[in-house]
Amino acid sequence: MNALPFALTIAPCKRPQAGPAKGVSTPSWVATLAIVWLTLATAWPVRAGSLAEALEQAWSRHPQSAAQAARQAEAKARGDLASGLTPGPPALSISNRSDRFDNNRGQREWEAEVAVPLWLPGQRSAHQAQARSAAAEIDARNLELRLQIAGELREAWWQLSAARQASHLAAQRTETARTLEADVRRRYQAGELPRVDANLAQGEFLAAQAEELEARSALLAAEQAWHKLTGTAAPAMLDEAPPPAALTVPDAHPQLAAAAATAHAARNKLRLAEATRSDAPELALRLVRERGDFSERYANQIGVKFTMPLSSGPRVRQETASALADLMQAESLLSTTRQRLQLDADRARDELAVAERQLDMARQRRMLAADTLQLAQKSFALGEADLATLLRARAVAQDVEGAFSRSQLARSAAQSRLHQALGVLP
Repeated sequence: MNALPFALTIAPCKRPQAGPAKGVSTPSWVATLAIVWLTLATAWPVRAGSLAEALEQAWSRHPQSAAQAARQAEAKARGDLASGLTPGPPALSISNRSDRFDNNRGQREWEAEVAVPLWLPGQRSAHQAQARSAAAEIDARNLELRLQIAGELREAWWQLSAARQASHLAAQRTETARTLEADVRRRYQAGELPRVDANLAQGEFLAAQAEELEARSALLAAEQAWHKLTGTAAPAMLDEAPPPAALTVPDAHPQLAAAAATAHAARNKLRLAEATRSDAPELALRLVRERGDFSERYANQIGVKFTMPLSSGPRVRQETASALADLMQAESLLSTTRQRLQLDADRARDELAVAERQLDMARQRRMLAADTLQLAQKSFALGEADLATLLRARAVAQDVEGAFSRSQLARSAAQSRLHQALGVLP
């Protein structure tokens, strides 16, 4: 993408050498507002930068980025659990039985048991696959969020560029109106032009000043929007590579990859539900130490216990149906996402073609308006045309110049939106 070839520079306006016309003075609020705007603009100096730097700054400020490390740690812990020898930690139980509170003949019994849960056939590999797919889904969702933030940055940048261009054109109009007003006032004082022309020139100058202040206020709002996203000052230029020539949305598109990761995770969830037909069985080692009364010695016994929970048909059907519904929804979302992204890419490419044609026409209009303005200025200087004709020619030239600048920005913004539609991350 072509970067804007300009950088906004604000400087105090120089007054013409001759004094203002009688009865007219620059309002004090105009100077006050200009000073306030200059102070705020100076606090945020502009610089050159790249979209990648801005994305990193915006990502570091996003609330979800703070939880990224914790989510990745959660996914790793889930994977470690799925890779364990048992589906859960062992359980220790100790029990005691005696006749102390009855006849107290010395009957005593101690029992200790260590139970370990066991994997069902195919359950461990299903858990491992689900853990891997969950971790991949987290990474894919992070990329999707980064693309979303990149889109917000792209839109904020082109709004800022439009505000800068409008401010730049308004400053040019003010400077041109100031020069014209000084020339007309000089010729009016010399008796060469009527008073109505002096009033027209002065009104044009005041209108240009008001437009410049309005443009500067809009520029400050755009600067603040950029600062809110990134926490830094807006750069003077933002570099971005030209959009790729691909006609189809790549599979690596972050939104498409996130939808595919969700479908893959849902598929593994269904596989796990099918592999888990009951609760985990348990293998327990039992140690019993007992005696019948005070006259007997303690006897020790060692045993093994195996517990196999029976399958619950309704619960299995519920979990399987829930996982199947999630899978069907995820696959449907993947299909619609692919179609939507392709339509968005086609529309963005069409908008770029239209913007390029409009830029060519705006360039031709600009050349014609500049030639017409030059002829009107010569005619006015020679006394062959009145001031109203010159002002009309200037207004047309300014409108055409603004349209040309907007067309340049529209073409660059269309290129940026094509980047976004194709899922290009800086």
